[in-house]
Amino acid sequence: MRWWILFLLFLATLINYMDRTIFAVLIPVIRTDLHIDERSYSWLTGAFLATYTIGYLIMGRVVDRMGTKKGFATAAGVWSIAAGLHATAASAFQLAGFRGLLGFSEAGNFPAAIKAVAEWFPQEQRAFATGLFNSGSNLASVVGPPVFVALEHAFGWRMCFVLTASLGLVWLLLWAVSYRTPANVVEEEKVVRVSYREALRHKETWGFVAGKFLTDPVWWFYLFWLPLYLHDVRHMSDTAYANALSFIYFMACFGSLGGGYLSGFLMKRGWEKGKARKTAMLICAIAMPVAALGVVVPNLTLAIGLFSIATSAHQGFSANLYTTTSDVFPKSALGSVNGIGGCMGGLGGVIAVAIVPGYLIKIVGYVPLFLVMSSFYLIALFILHKLMGDLKPMVAGRIRT
Repeated sequence: MRWWILFLLFLATLINYMDRTIFAVLIPVIRTDLHIDERSYSWLTGAFLATYTIGYLIMGRVVDRMGTKKGFATAAGVWSIAAGLHATAASAFQLAGFRGLLGFSEAGNFPAAIKAVAEWFPQEQRAFATGLFNSGSNLASVVGPPVFVALEHAFGWRMCFVLTASLGLVWLLLWAVSYRTPANVVEEEKVVRVSYREALRHKETWGFVAGKFLTDPVWWFYLFWLPLYLHDVRHMSDTAYANALSFIYFMACFGSLGGGYLSGFLMKRGWEKGKARKTAMLICAIAMPVAALGVVVPNLTLAIGLFSIATSAHQGFSANLYTTTSDVFPKSALGSVNGIGGCMGGLGGVIAVAIVPGYLIKIVGYVPLFLVMSSFYLIALFILHKLMGDLKPMVAGRIRT
């Protein structure tokens, strides 16, 4: 049953990120149709990320209150409707509204998925399970670009949003008939309740929040601005950069799975949980500055290879970062804690992806942005180490019951 549940989490994440990939991949076409310039594009990404930030805070609490099954179903139902509405947009203003609704509802994916993993998997398997379902975000960027470009050539960009909306509704039906909460988790959640205020009292929450605030923006930057970089700076055609993005995000799947597997492997070899998690994260954090050199190397093939290492390293780091919350907090608090972290990650995304690039790219270009952001992972790991310590579970009395 747990592996079927994990498959559903993978599918949800795949569909969730296909909705986001469409916009990034097809923006050269959409901006011509709806008269969107670079600054307008930055604000459109901002509309998504701003509501995603708010949505994370709210949806995390909704998932804890309603439970994993109902909370996830609510989020998926709304984001499928929002994706379908994109196909009706007649102006950039309308599109911004639909992007906002999509961002708000899609924020429910990770709090619910992390909570489901904690409900069904033991600690030594959680990072791998998280990496596996999170690889759906990578596969969306592997399958999405060539499929969406071909579909756009045949039927127009609006049909791409109709496709993902339909897939979301099919997933919702499978989730409704399949998911159940294990009995031991039901009993625990009757005993332990954690408010946002209570969660914010603990330094462990702030360690996770710092990790999200510093590293999520880098992923958003790659997701939203790398296609334009390949198109505008490297002068790749839409088909060529779609294929390049497919390779880059296919390689990210290995990082997502490998990062999660490595920490579990080390734990099975007798390593302490905190040491195993942070060793895997350190390897990924060191790889990021090296990978960011893809923006300065003249050879296009080498650049794509380095960008592949960057997305892979991010996903390996992220798989372990997400799992730190289930290592430390009770299951009933995971939606709230991940909601707070996701909210701050979204806020960092708004600043570093929507606001800053829209103004700075024309002035300084892409190079400084890629290079500076690559250093954020080492800073994030240092702060996490100081605030979360050895990732020991909360002791009795530290969480109000």
